[in-house]
Amino acid sequence: MGIYVNPGNTGFLESIRSEIYVDKTELIGCTNRFLGTEDKFVCVSRPRRFGKSMALKMLAAYYSRGCDSAALFKGLKIEKNETFQEYLNQYDVIFLNMQQFLIEGESGETTKYLEQELMEELSEAYGDVLNGREVRLAPALRKIYAKTGKPFIFLIDEWDCVMRERQESEGLQKQYLDFLRNLLKDQPYVALAYMTGILPVKKYGQHSALNMFWEYSMTEQFVFEEYTGFTEDEVKELCVRYDMDFDQVSNWYDGYSLRKFRHIYNPRSVVAAVRNRVLSNYWTSTETYEALKLYMDMDFDGLKAAIVEMLGGRRVKIHTWSFQNDMCNFQTKDDVLTLLIHLGYLGYDPETEEAFIPNKEIIGEFENAMSVSGWPEVMRVLKASEQLLVDTLHGNEEAVARGLDRAHMEAASILAYNNEDSLGCAIGLAYYSARKEYRLIRELPSGRGFADVVFLPLPSVNKPAIVVELKYDKTPGAAIQQIKDRQYTRALEGYSGEILLVGINYTRDHKNKPHSCIIEKVRKPCP
Repeated sequence: MGIYVNPGNTGFLESIRSEIYVDKTELIGCTNRFLGTEDKFVCVSRPRRFGKSMALKMLAAYYSRGCDSAALFKGLKIEKNETFQEYLNQYDVIFLNMQQFLIEGESGETTKYLEQELMEELSEAYGDVLNGREVRLAPALRKIYAKTGKPFIFLIDEWDCVMRERQESEGLQKQYLDFLRNLLKDQPYVALAYMTGILPVKKYGQHSALNMFWEYSMTEQFVFEEYTGFTEDEVKELCVRYDMDFDQVSNWYDGYSLRKFRHIYNPRSVVAAVRNRVLSNYWTSTETYEALKLYMDMDFDGLKAAIVEMLGGRRVKIHTWSFQNDMCNFQTKDDVLTLLIHLGYLGYDPETEEAFIPNKEIIGEFENAMSVSGWPEVMRVLKASEQLLVDTLHGNEEAVARGLDRAHMEAASILAYNNEDSLGCAIGLAYYSARKEYRLIRELPSGRGFADVVFLPLPSVNKPAIVVELKYDKTPGAAIQQIKDRQYTRALEGYSGEILLVGINYTRDHKNKPHSCIIEKVRKPCP
């Protein structure tokens, strides 16, 4: 057992011994299908603390000849897979953490240091094959394979650290990518190459030096969806086990959306919350808000408006194809938003190609970044949101009309004023504080149209639901009547109790005719 060659199963042993362990071993069934096929090059990119390194430790424990891991997998899901016994501890594994080589190697000598370290272990394990000759890494592996007929499995962690931490050194990046290509591409000794990072494979123009890799990223995880984070069922089980309110946990941490699994949770946040029994910003606390602020303040046309729309609860259509998969080459606002998806600050729906702010934890990070940046208009709206909610709950129509008028004007400095979408966005911002106890729903379908904005209280909150309808150049009474005629309140599935109907009218001549508002109370009986 070595440091890099057949590192053993200690890392996985620590995982399953932890107080909270969620069984993701069925991922091994996916990688077993790729062994020795054209699909054997796998790049899985996810945000920080989404379980990437834990998955690699699990794969090392399963495949490595340097240990016997049968007992560790006893009772876990993968044990029932028909391929489990066939590949268990049957491969020589090379496990590389690129962050280590970047830190420990001298400036610009990352790959040279990696080769030295790995060749030392290979010489110890296969001295009879190499005969003490000075050879480079790739030729040495070819000689070993030719002699033994046994291919290697490569597990590479933090593959993209050079792109993230040496952003200014394009020469080093290219050298590093060329090294990986020579090490892995078209080499007979590769049975599987599984590498993880935050960013997908780096592009140069429209091409990639590692074009043999299949990409599984936060814009499209394909077969790895279930292993991207915690699923809704897994979080429900943890909430039962730790006597936590699932609806509150969901309000804080749910929000990442994939094709099949529409509710994906950040594992770091959920584990910390249920273990501590306190809902807080756990994932975002591992990095300062300046990281987000840097990208929010970039001067690309439409970027600020897109972020404001998402803060207001909307989703924004984006194109991800032009992103160069690094942290410095941006051509459009969509490139910046795509990076924020890979970093975990935005969710992404691959079916609609829309980006959005996923949950309460992340929206708090946007607020932190805006509070020290050039976003005064938005911050004024957010700071006034607490009072607006109080006025709404007390039925103070004039105060609500004034508050929404001010919020709409502030948002209009970034968005188009006479646009119903901009007013809907302004309402989402204006009721920002409501998200502590409410779930915001944009355009809740009722079967006969869509309510513009709905605030549904969490089950543990003793407050009424709020249904908001907007009208342009009509009357707030007409907005209330539309809520009733189209039976929007019937769409609040599972909710019973008091509902506030909020009708809002606005006009083009807003200076002389400010917003007007009517609030009515109704009650939805139990089904």
